[in-house]
Amino acid sequence: MTPHRPAHIAMFSIAQHGHVNPSLEVIRELVARGHRVTYAIPPLFAEKVAATGAVPVPYTSTLPGPDADPSAWGTTLLDNVEPFLADAMQALPQLITAYEGDEPDLVLHDIASYPARVLAHRWGVPAVSLSPNLVAWDGYEEEVAEPMWAEPLKTERGQAYYARFAGWLAENGITRHPDPFAGRPARSLVLIPKALQPHADRVDERVYSFVGACQGDRADQGTWSRPEGAERVVLVSLGSAFTKRAAFYAECVRAFGDLPGWHLVLQIGRHVDPAELGELPANVEVHSWVPQLAVLRQADLFVTHAGAGGSQEGLATATPMIAVPQAVDQFGNADMLQALGVARTLVTEDATADRLRETALALADDPEVAARLKEIQAGMVGEGGTTRAADLIEAELPGH
Repeated sequence: MTPHRPAHIAMFSIAQHGHVNPSLEVIRELVARGHRVTYAIPPLFAEKVAATGAVPVPYTSTLPGPDADPSAWGTTLLDNVEPFLADAMQALPQLITAYEGDEPDLVLHDIASYPARVLAHRWGVPAVSLSPNLVAWDGYEEEVAEPMWAEPLKTERGQAYYARFAGWLAENGITRHPDPFAGRPARSLVLIPKALQPHADRVDERVYSFVGACQGDRADQGTWSRPEGAERVVLVSLGSAFTKRAAFYAECVRAFGDLPGWHLVLQIGRHVDPAELGELPANVEVHSWVPQLAVLRQADLFVTHAGAGGSQEGLATATPMIAVPQAVDQFGNADMLQALGVARTLVTEDATADRLRETALALADDPEVAARLKEIQAGMVGEGGTTRAADLIEAELPGH
């Protein structure tokens, strides 16, 4: 039930497709319910945000953009995390100024938006995390975080990072250690199906609510039509960030090019020139970007990097998957998909034309895979998606 007084809800995120896209339908639903929603985001995503009916609040970010070369994120754990803290520290004064005199009733934030949590504390309003990927379970710190940080914390650089983080929090009246501040929200909506969550039975559901995929129809992204005569369609996409993989794409062309009855849709991103793939067979189409959900609704196989968004789109459309993880959480997602019985995992070096073709034919012809996908798809519908997410957010509004 919508409160009698429409609220001002402020959403905060970073300029990455995998962090913005999962929240858009939830934002659209909150606007449709009569709430005034502002969305703090770097200008590159302002138009996409405005299309939901929310009001973009632009701020300058120092993070690598969505089209940056993957090398911009570095290669070590500290390389990966330091830019987020540096960005948060320089963004916070901008956001304080932007919201002065127009403080919201509730803060929503992506997991990567540290300033949002600081602002909610300063304003004394509730904050709800919108997680586009897996969340911490009971025992996560001991099993994952502590071993991962053991070596970096022995270094002067690692110690300086934590000192800088703790100092910044203290300046803003927050006494929590940086780890629980960043990883243990008071309230979180998880925008992935529970099937993709490791150790789901150990997740505290008083804090974390799994609402599943909030995808909408994505009509604004365009359409795609299955070519006449295509008995089977395979989509290959490594998402938006780790796409500089010309050799891998060439193996995909060799795997599916001229394979009788098959049609290949190949998304290569902005860092690869189609000319690098050589002459293309008639059953292959190559694009820098495709309307992924529209293709998956008609596809028979999905070769994916196993990002959280792509993984759940594969599950939502009941599409068998070959997971070729590239970085960060993708390896864990690939393991989950394989454990669910709906995917096979190949490391990039092993994803040769022969292995891809062999794996594709086995998956596409496996009735157990098809049955398991239908079962998971039905379970996802039951998680409630966008409508339940909006209901739960409204329940966190003060006085509701």
